Amino acid sequence: MSSTHEVTNQVPPLVGHDTSADPALLEGIEREGAGWALPEIREVGRLAGTPEAMDWGRLAERVPPRLLTHDRYGRRIDEVEYVPAYHQLMETAVSHGIHAAPWADDRPGAHVARAAKFYAWNVDAGHGCPISMTYAVVPALRANPELAARFEPLLTNRAYDFGLRDPETKRGLIAGMSMTEKQGGSDVRANTTTATPQADGSYRVVGHKWFTSAPMSDMFLTLAQAPGGLSCFLLPRVLPGGEANPIRFMRLKDKLGNKSNASSEIEYDNAVGWLVGEEGKGVKTIVEMVNMTRLDCVIGSASGMRTALVYAAHHARHRAAFGKLLIDQPLMRNVLADLAVESEAATTAMMRLAGANDRAVHGDAGEGALRRLALAATKYYVCKRGPVLANEALECLGGNGYIEDFDLARIYRELPLLSIWEGSGNVAALDALRAIGREPESLDAFFAEAELALGSDQRYDDAVTSLKKELTQFDDIELRARRLVEQIAVVFQAGLLIRNAPTAVADAFCATRLARDWGSAFGTMPAGLDLAPILERTEPGF
Repeated sequence: MSSTHEVTNQVPPLVGHDTSADPALLEGIEREGAGWALPEIREVGRLAGTPEAMDWGRLAERVPPRLLTHDRYGRRIDEVEYVPAYHQLMETAVSHGIHAAPWADDRPGAHVARAAKFYAWNVDAGHGCPISMTYAVVPALRANPELAARFEPLLTNRAYDFGLRDPETKRGLIAGMSMTEKQGGSDVRANTTTATPQADGSYRVVGHKWFTSAPMSDMFLTLAQAPGGLSCFLLPRVLPGGEANPIRFMRLKDKLGNKSNASSEIEYDNAVGWLVGEEGKGVKTIVEMVNMTRLDCVIGSASGMRTALVYAAHHARHRAAFGKLLIDQPLMRNVLADLAVESEAATTAMMRLAGANDRAVHGDAGEGALRRLALAATKYYVCKRGPVLANEALECLGGNGYIEDFDLARIYRELPLLSIWEGSGNVAALDALRAIGREPESLDAFFAEAELALGSDQRYDDAVTSLKKELTQFDDIELRARRLVEQIAVVFQAGLLIRNAPTAVADAFCATRLARDWGSAFGTMPAGLDLAPILERTEPGF
């Protein structure tokens, strides 16, 4: 080979590692009561690091789903065709219970274990959408005990059974949701889709939905205007007996990222639906589903941040410049340590919320109150930090980071979605304010949690005092919502790090995110911080 084509100083592929080998994740699993699930979590993490699984993720994203509205004879079929890699991803996720399996497991920590597996199974974000929605549908469906009795065992079963058939003849089901409309977006009360009651107790649903992800799901929760007001309905793709429900696919969305997931516009053409909850209580019925999918937005963001960090650190450990490895260059160490602090704060908060969710599911009202406020605030903040972190991690690879052959480009395109999904920034911030105003017990629970870390770091104590003062000032509070909710999220993260993370991590977080000895970009932490133990926690597990 010509000497001009010798390859030197290029970084070896990051494969054969364990994505669950994240100290913040593993410590959180034990702390939140899911230590019993570690063998399966580690199994998922090792599988995610295999060349085969990583190729599934790349292929599913590079060969996106294809809409088939009609068959070759002109008959309407409304199907979406996926590459085999997508089905392999789905099969793996479902067989490991990352979908709705925890709802059939009464063990404390089952929902924490599921969150950890969702975090570790990070090879493709697109198929995570139907996995997440299937998880979130179950608590909402319980508002109709008869429907729950029929379908919950199939939704929670660890069997991926793709194809359009009568749902009660299948081994397992995947569910989706279809709420937003072109005239309303997040303002679902502006929905115009109608639901007309029938003599047999069903409803006929007519309308156009602007975003319906994973349209090949077996059933959807949807919102429509019934005689009694905005209501929640379950619509199957195939009706009992095998007849197709008249749900028409108009087009698939051409998205920035999340390419493996078929987001679609659909029309209900007198489709059959069954009421879930009471007429006029559609938003109330769907709230628990939104809580679950918002938690998954935080999990997905934290996972993407950790993945981007590990790729950047792996690159720096193998790439040399100016006579030494990048990881030994002082400025690169500052950048990577700063990214590591951000990632660890997100993961630690995510695991605490997963624990709160688990205990709320089991009836703990205090944990439910904490989840109400802390989840809205964390969803707002962490999901906004994800794309910024991925951008800086991509820059650590230089030009290679911008090339599609390297996985960071895909991660970078995926992360903005999680800030939009289930309420973009303003919606999440205003929801946090609503929690404070309408459910004061959520604020009490938040400060009870925050006070557990008081007395350990003056910078933190000052931040808690400042936050309490901000919350007493009601003038222009909606205008200040983003600033206030960011403070809530950062205080939440800081308190958890002080209590649970290594001293070096907590000290760096408090110095930068609380005391503001920090610039406007990553890599601007002050001198004097102990970076070595922070960087040690970025090692991929082999």
